[in-house]
Amino acid sequence: MKTTTKIAAATATLMTLATSAFASAGRTDNSGIVVWMFLGFCGLIVAAQLIPALLVMFGMVKGVMAPREDAAHDSSK
Repeated sequence: MKTTTKIAAATATLMTLATSAFASAGRTDNSGIVVWMFLGFCGLIVAAQLIPALLVMFGMVKGVMAPREDAAHDSSK
């Protein structure tokens, strides 16, 4: 019983402190189309660099997981 009372008191205290956060009207966005185009271009560059990086990573994992050839034993014969 005491635990639920403490939790309720803590919740009520935190809610009274957080009311100013709920009262905000939101942020105004004065960014023009040029800013959004620049950000989209940056995202396109990141995506274009991510695809080859993933292909290289998968190739490395495939190379590590592939069965090894015993080339050292074959060349000594």
